Amino acid sequence: MDRRIKYTKKIIKDTLLEILREKDINKITVSEICKKADINRATFYRYYLDVYDLLDKIQDEFGTELKNVLDKDDYTVSTFSKDILNVFLSNKELVRILFNTQNNTNFLNDILEFTYDKFFNKWKSDLPNVNDENILLANVFIFNGALGVINYWIKNDFSEDVDEIANTIETLSNFGTKRYIYNK
Repeated sequence: MDRRIKYTKKIIKDTLLEILREKDINKITVSEICKKADINRATFYRYYLDVYDLLDKIQDEFGTELKNVLDKDDYTVSTFSKDILNVFLSNKELVRILFNTQNNTNFLNDILEFTYDKFFNKWKSDLPNVNDENILLANVFIFNGALGVINYWIKNDFSEDVDEIANTIETLSNFGTKRYIYNK
């Protein structure tokens, strides 16, 4: 792709993310993005259908980046968490918006579903004698808990170290809250 096209798309995406810090997606117009990005509407429409298409494309790119990280076969809860957290850290603004915008629950659900499936299949393979419902419930518990810890980390402006958050997720996942609380 031509460097000018990459640059223009980046400006448009960055502008949307900047505006999303202040406004909900349904209150943002193409005109507003164009004015702030200092581009004309024809340039915007050359790449995107509307504001929602732009947000979808941003989410798709981020989702692809996450899925590439999640596509490894050899991992532990800690390495898995670190990889995800590092992707989040390198996309801070987008992650803040995705976790704080109610319109983006579908995106987060897609990522969760992908990780559920990945871990379910791994655990099913590693633990063939455990029934599917037990694996599913453990999966739901661990990933929703991890999502809560990650949300806490994001709301606290990514202030804790990635290793610290990954270790917290691993300890809570493997040993539960009692061991985590008493060892702190």
